[in-house]
Amino acid sequence: MTTFSDMQLDALRELANIGSGNAGTALGSMLGKSVDISVPTAAALPLAEAVAIAGEPDELRYGVVVPIVGDFEAIVVLLFPEADAQKLCGIYGIEPSTPDGCSMLGEVGNILGTNYINVLAQMVGMELEPEPPQVVEDMLGSILSSVLIGRGDDVEEALILDSDLLVEDENCSLSFLLLPNHGGIKELLGRLGL
Repeated sequence: MTTFSDMQLDALRELANIGSGNAGTALGSMLGKSVDISVPTAAALPLAEAVAIAGEPDELRYGVVVPIVGDFEAIVVLLFPEADAQKLCGIYGIEPSTPDGCSMLGEVGNILGTNYINVLAQMVGMELEPEPPQVVEDMLGSILSSVLIGRGDDVEEALILDSDLLVEDENCSLSFLLLPNHGGIKELLGRLGL
């Protein structure tokens, strides 16, 4: 297991903050409301610890899964607690568990995931391409298990960015997990000169 220095984690958090600025602008356009996103927590952790930070395994979550292909393969998982998924979908008067609600959460996840990944790709000089998102509603443990089963044993570490969204003074939270294939986080940091 690799341990990352505070300087390395600060660099990852800074990347996330740049990505979240772009994502906030794009999300604000979609929602027709002011959106501010901050990333108070960035951690690169062994998978089990990252999963523990995201919440209890039996808590209901809405997950948006965005596969990433290109110079390295990864999966982005955005996890919305049920109450926050309700707030976001409530902007349009829809329920998150309906097809329209899933579609909206997928679009929110797509905007956030794509903006984070695009900034990362620009900063490290890599070609990274997000694929279409999939939305799932399930217990947190089930979502992560099914994502990881699809990845095989390649994922050792996860980059977790806990984010706060402020949509017209409504506070929402989400967890952003980047699950790169073996050695992916170290490679990103290497390309940042860290």
